[in-house]
Amino acid sequence: MNAPRLADLTTTAVGGPASRYVKAETEEQLTRAVAAADDAGEPILIVGGGSNILASDNGFEGTVVHVATEGIHVVETSSARGSLVEVQAGHSWERAVQWSVQQGLAGLETLSGIPGTTGATPVQNVGAYGTEVSQTIDSVRAWDRQARELRTFSAGDLEFSYRDSVLKRSMEHGTPRYVVLSVTFRLLPQAVGLPVRYGQLASALGVEIGECAPLDAVRETVLRLRASKGMVLNPQDRDTYSTGSFFTNPIVEDPARLEALPDDAPRYPVLDAAGQQIPGATKLSAAWLIDQSGFGKGFGLPGSRNQQLDLDGESVAAGRAAVSTKHTLAMTNRGRASSEDLASLARTVRDGVEHVFGVRLVPEPVLVGMSL
Repeated sequence: MNAPRLADLTTTAVGGPASRYVKAETEEQLTRAVAAADDAGEPILIVGGGSNILASDNGFEGTVVHVATEGIHVVETSSARGSLVEVQAGHSWERAVQWSVQQGLAGLETLSGIPGTTGATPVQNVGAYGTEVSQTIDSVRAWDRQARELRTFSAGDLEFSYRDSVLKRSMEHGTPRYVVLSVTFRLLPQAVGLPVRYGQLASALGVEIGECAPLDAVRETVLRLRASKGMVLNPQDRDTYSTGSFFTNPIVEDPARLEALPDDAPRYPVLDAAGQQIPGATKLSAAWLIDQSGFGKGFGLPGSRNQQLDLDGESVAAGRAAVSTKHTLAMTNRGRASSEDLASLARTVRDGVEHVFGVRLVPEPVLVGMSL
């Protein structure tokens, strides 16, 4: 099979060709492709939905393994402990969440609309609207490339933290030691979602923080909120040609750093995998920091300007890449962007925020063949 360009496999629509490409539609094909590349000493890039990758236009000198395994299997049903549901790594995450809501199983509803595949969710502990996927994961099956064997991780083994896990920490240059094969979730059979923890979502649902709302109402509301921010994939909307949130929300543990921020800077508690607050840690809003550093929505488009830092937006990437017109966390391809255009935009935003607030933002996507 001719190798497609990574631009065709990623939501940023940038990236050059791979030396070799394998589409794996079964677990056996997936492990065999990975083992064959390892035997040949070739670098490997694992691609699912491509929503968390920014790849160089120079391409990838190695094997791109496209995870396309699908399927949902109810392993166990218990009225007391909930249902165990195993989802194949290549299964669309959005379709998995939709299925869970249709089945009356609570736990994933606030994660509706997130692009990508199920296998990617435990790697960076995907989260949104007050929920992290670690709160529902029971176990993860993976191929251990180093030990050359199948391995099952319990939730505790994965050492989840904010946008992080053992799986993510095992990666080198975007290539994982552990290739996720399937993820098993423990979901609750009930008509209402889990208690709402996020203020904007609670307001949109008309409930108080800590209260519950019908599963389908939570899902529909989350999809509406995400769409308003350009965070639901839409081929007709250039604001969705991105990796979603490009930067993670900074975690600050230094009280002096917090005191140096304006009083109106949003501050949030940091929760562990069990949903308990971590003492001494405070999460800041990357979107707020970006906006308050002068990088407004649409920065990078013709006519845009950062008055605070005296920067002409169009000069960064000639208008080919810009901050989303709907949400300051997304770096978007406006139609003709190169990978370096997007990197240049992200670099400009990162450096500007550090100059204004002394906080260095950390990129969320995997950078392939490039750096900021």
